Amino acid sequence: MHIDFAPPSKGTYNNAGSSRQLASYMEHEDLERMEKGIYTDGFFNLTDDDIYKSKVIKDIDTNIGQLLKTDAKFFAIHVSPSEKELQAMGNTEQEKAEAMKRYIREVFIPEYAKNFNKGLSEADIKFYGKIHFDRSRSDNELNMHCHLIVSRKDQSNKKKLSPLTNHKNTQKGTVTGGFDRVNLFQQAEQGFDRLFGYNRQLSESFKYANTMKNGNIDDKLKIQEQELKEPKLYFTGEKKKETFQSSEKENMISCNLDSKQEAKQTYNQPNNSSGDSLLSIFSLGDGNGYDSIQAEDLQAQKRKKKKKKGIRR
Repeated sequence: MHIDFAPPSKGTYNNAGSSRQLASYMEHEDLERMEKGIYTDGFFNLTDDDIYKSKVIKDIDTNIGQLLKTDAKFFAIHVSPSEKELQAMGNTEQEKAEAMKRYIREVFIPEYAKNFNKGLSEADIKFYGKIHFDRSRSDNELNMHCHLIVSRKDQSNKKKLSPLTNHKNTQKGTVTGGFDRVNLFQQAEQGFDRLFGYNRQLSESFKYANTMKNGNIDDKLKIQEQELKEPKLYFTGEKKKETFQSSEKENMISCNLDSKQEAKQTYNQPNNSSGDSLLSIFSLGDGNGYDSIQAEDLQAQKRKKKKKKGIRR
């Protein structure tokens, strides 16, 4: 599940003024699909479907009490399931769209509200969603995703809510509450798995992606070890089979883990004269998120620490 908050800009995502431009963009796909006689889905919120764009704009643009002219009035959020996740959400586009709305209403918005740490519930969040079925820059066969426009103020038009703040559960100061985006991503993912009975592989998880991007060497080694030991899931048509590793595969995993451990020990010995083991940490995991440039930089740093040896005659 990929969730992102669109950064404010001077174009479609300019959130200091009216929401009209963003709402119009969210509706851009409908005309082409209607001309082809293909299913479309209107704006929705927590309780209603097929909401007119004019109502969306009016509700967002008038819910701006005590906000300054240059303040953000709303936020744009994208919720994009993977192909495997979409397969678990239904067979037809209409089934997937209904499942997406259910997920937004029952999982994402409740978790969004909780993460402000202000005692809010989903009923306090003013938002509108729109399902998109295509993504022009993607090669995936299944591309359905959801655009959300969420008001900066709560339903009562009294509390300011920003998911882009760097404060997290602060108790004192001008900003209280804050917002924990990492926790939101984790809870939204776990909620998806519960709602649709989805058996998520470790390599698909936010924890795995976050560790591989931001974790230290120890954390990366540990999570890769967990991934190697995990039974793999294979899909045949619409049926899912769980296949355990063969003895040959288990032996290969054991060798890889031993190699990783040896590489880790070498990394922790600054005066070791061999530089090959450090590079093997990264070469073991090509395609698992490691950066080859980063590996080369670390290798160069290690070489600088070596003492230069003279040539004997």
